[in-house]
Amino acid sequence: MTSLHEKSVTVPEALRPWFADIDLTSVDGDLREPFAHVPDTATKMVVRVEQNGRRDVLIVGPRTRASYHESKQLTSCVQLRLGPGAARPLLGVPAVDLVGQVARLADFPATVARQLADELLRSASEHVVPHLAETLPDRLTPADPARTGLLRAAVEGMSPDTGHLPAGVRELAGRLAVSERQLRNLFADGVGLSPKHYARIARVRHILARARQAPNTPWAQLATATGYYDQSHMTADFRTLMGVPPTSFFTGKLPAARPCQASRP
Repeated sequence: MTSLHEKSVTVPEALRPWFADIDLTSVDGDLREPFAHVPDTATKMVVRVEQNGRRDVLIVGPRTRASYHESKQLTSCVQLRLGPGAARPLLGVPAVDLVGQVARLADFPATVARQLADELLRSASEHVVPHLAETLPDRLTPADPARTGLLRAAVEGMSPDTGHLPAGVRELAGRLAVSERQLRNLFADGVGLSPKHYARIARVRHILARARQAPNTPWAQLATATGYYDQSHMTADFRTLMGVPPTSFFTGKLPAARPCQASRP
């Protein structure tokens, strides 16, 4: 019998300059069901252990489209979601270079990335977060606080998860006292996506979360609450990013699964 255990853990104070969320997954038995990688605005560090003992430390960049994969035989997985602006100091590259990429941490140019890759490959899953909390603050200076604060405010302004509808680019730039060009450059370097593309993915992720939490909510009501013009607008956007319309996705009518693979950035 297969048992899947997932939980979120509090990000230690020492890691908050670089990481926004941490999720732990462990599997007892064979997990062979296909799974979906849904569109994601964030870059993640993933420490993965397979049942055959193989270990990987990967960087998974922002995903602009859903992909559907054959399940690997995992034992455990630690996913650390990078905060806005953390990619360049931690990995040595701007976030825009990571979009659509899955690469090994050891392949990145930053010295700290190569050091961590070697250490995390030899660490038990339960030691990953404590090891990072102990070693990372001494090795890495947080990004400029003013720039990071501006970027986080911009991201919040484009997210429907903060209790308001995403702002328009012009409106948000005015609110933050920057030009639209500066706002786009800020997103490209710190997040990897344009503000509009960020908001588009954030809306679809909001639909996914809300539909799971309240499955009986009418699609039209959910569309309006998330910032779409109407249900047709939501369905078209969902189909573009997820590959299937909402009804098909939530009834398991998914595209064919394919193997996962890692590539150099």
